[in-house]
Amino acid sequence: MILDDFVAFSSEVTGFTEFDLIGTGQAESYLRTVTEVVGERTLADLLDAYRARVTDTGDEQARAGQLTGAVLGDDRLGPIARNIIKLWYSGTWFALPDDWTGRFGAPGREGTFNASPQAYTQGLLWYAIGANPPGARAPGYGSWASPPLIPALPPSPVPQSVRTGS
Repeated sequence: MILDDFVAFSSEVTGFTEFDLIGTGQAESYLRTVTEVVGERTLADLLDAYRARVTDTGDEQARAGQLTGAVLGDDRLGPIARNIIKLWYSGTWFALPDDWTGRFGAPGREGTFNASPQAYTQGLLWYAIGANPPGARAPGYGSWASPPLIPALPPSPVPQSVRTGS
């Protein structure tokens, strides 16, 4: 159940479908990573806030506002949610900000680290830019001669300030 909720939340914040996220093979690893760092209770609080306060209004802007208010704009949950986004895109868990740990306590596992040996190659970054991860997948003979084909993405309904944490 928690894996389903984690993937649903992750789909919302990354812009990729649940099918795409499961297809990376990293969903369980990323869930385990987040749980190791912030603990089951804090992750449950994040997912509860998401489920309870982000509703299907049919209006993307309203939904983005709900997501911002319930999770991304929250002092405690926002940094975790932004780290989950970065985790899916890069395969790396980034250390939580010092002011966060000062207010809410040291996480279970500290620092910046790769979530799994496959996380780098399965990062959403590579799918988003239409390229292969350097040194990890053979792109094919002569493919270096042409620039990557970057698919157009729809604009994000989440305000830039919330996505960047500024």
